[in-house]
Amino acid sequence: MILERRTAMLLLSIPLMSCAVVSTASAQSEATMRLLDRNRMFEEQIINVADNVYTAIGYTVSANSMIVGSDGVVIVDPGQLPAASLLVRQEFEKITDKPVRAIIYTHSHNDHTNGAIAFYDEGTGIQVWQRDNYQSETRRQTEAGLSGGARPSNTQGFDLPEEQKIGIGVAIPPPRPPVGAVNAAGVSTEPPTRSGTIPPTHTFGEDRISLEIAGIRLDLVAAPGETDDQLYVWLPEQRVIFAGDNFYQSWPNVYPLRGTARRSARDWIASLASMMAENPLVVVGGHTTPITEDAMTVLTNYHDALKWVHDRTLEGAMNYLTPDELVEYAALPDHLADLDYLQDYYGSVWGTVRDIYAQDLGWFDGNPLNLHRENPVQQARRMADLVGGVDELMDRAHAEMESGDELGAAQLAWHVTKLRPENANAYQLLGEALAIIAERTFNAPARNYTFSSSNRYLQRAAELRN
Repeated sequence: MILERRTAMLLLSIPLMSCAVVSTASAQSEATMRLLDRNRMFEEQIINVADNVYTAIGYTVSANSMIVGSDGVVIVDPGQLPAASLLVRQEFEKITDKPVRAIIYTHSHNDHTNGAIAFYDEGTGIQVWQRDNYQSETRRQTEAGLSGGARPSNTQGFDLPEEQKIGIGVAIPPPRPPVGAVNAAGVSTEPPTRSGTIPPTHTFGEDRISLEIAGIRLDLVAAPGETDDQLYVWLPEQRVIFAGDNFYQSWPNVYPLRGTARRSARDWIASLASMMAENPLVVVGGHTTPITEDAMTVLTNYHDALKWVHDRTLEGAMNYLTPDELVEYAALPDHLADLDYLQDYYGSVWGTVRDIYAQDLGWFDGNPLNLHRENPVQQARRMADLVGGVDELMDRAHAEMESGDELGAAQLAWHVTKLRPENANAYQLLGEALAIIAERTFNAPARNYTFSSSNRYLQRAAELRN
């Protein structure tokens, strides 16, 4: 049922904009078609990546893996929703009925931990492993008073209507079972907001620790990158790496648009180099399907691309290039730029460049005018004066829209909303322009945030008219 519903959603030609703008951009853009095509990767499947290693894709947002040992199994990243993770467990139990001996979190994001309760049998001595700085990112956000807020929903697409949802480039959010629903196995599902994370029972502070669990030899290796508490799991006998979110088939999300603790590109590069030193045959990423062929080539390209962008950004900054100029200066070389697993599905090269600059040099971009910025109303007034008044500014915005320059139309209409906040037509035009821009945006978080902003402005226009 779930698979049929998702497959239908992907194959349908979905209208991605409100009726107000369909006539302006009725055909799906190349960006939309590429994202729809990419999402075919996430049809539910269990992939046998090594003799005793299985990875579930498409059941939960993250990739969920099982390592089969002599007298039990180890689960790596149990997933996000308990109900969906229970379906994964049922599929794994078709392969082996050996009990769960350990659960390993590659990091503390709840899309990798919240399904643990589905695999955790109370009183059976199951070990739950993570590093001793577990949840360091969450603690920093909470202490700063920055946890929650609207941006996570806006960038991940949680607040979008169904016709605008595609996914976030590295996974399709699973449908949320209604509270009190019963799954195919007759088991009552948990409410989606309930935590299913089991706190770690075992942690380590070393750079590397070697374990044997259920007859399985494995290493846990500290690998800060997407989070400070990230680790990778190395199976030396099978030469399989579980990379967590330091690798998936997209440009890495070095700067999350949703806002979060700073992520160090330098640490990320070093952790990728550490994984390369293992010489793996298989790389299981935190999302997307595992890399089972030419794993070292893929991992090397991933490392080299991130290092290129880091080094070029700093090189250009030393020559007084601004972030806007650095985005072009640090663009990937041809032999990396066309690789599918380095495309801006989720993270973005432009976001990475700007964040490296901000982390090392701060907010000032070297433009002296930005030391003396006017507030938005003053900027809008200056623009209106240049074109002959607010009415002329609005006419110019309409002209830009009709000419096919939606970005220009949005920029001009935005100025009108600052000068005439009661003008419903300005909000309407701004919302319609942003909807078209969103539909043509390839990076999924940027696309989602633009759609969400478009919907807000269209709603504001309707409120003003009423």
